[in-house]
Amino acid sequence: MRSNRYLIAGLGNPEAKYEQTRHNVGFMFVDWLADYHGTIFTSTKHQSLTTNIRLGTTRVTLLKPQTFMNRSGRSVASLMHFWDMDPSNLMVVHDDIDMHPGRVKLVEGGGTGGHNGIRSIVADLGTRDFFRLKIGVGRPG
Repeated sequence: MRSNRYLIAGLGNPEAKYEQTRHNVGFMFVDWLADYHGTIFTSTKHQSLTTNIRLGTTRVTLLKPQTFMNRSGRSVASLMHFWDMDPSNLMVVHDDIDMHPGRVKLVEGGGTGGHNGIRSIVADLGTRDFFRLKIGVGRPG
């Protein structure tokens, strides 16, 4: 039987030099959620940092892959397989350079949009059937 857990994975790069870059907006989003709910991230054996929050009565795990953007799928898939999670219980938060800064769009499924983190997750999960919260960062320059 599939787990009824929910996972919000914020994408970014783990080194301090990337901390406040626009490419790390996924990390910033889950950091904000964790801070708002008064919790902190801890290490896991799934190459990630995780913490748990409650949205209403629903328990949600927040995840920050520590594998760098292009290999995000490793940690996301590892945790999802460990918990036997359905992909429909996953939402990935990531930057979108084709959207104006500050714009937000929630989509289910679809292509990778050229995003290497999404491409990695699709490859490692073997499906595109998960939610994505795209946060516009615009094009550089």
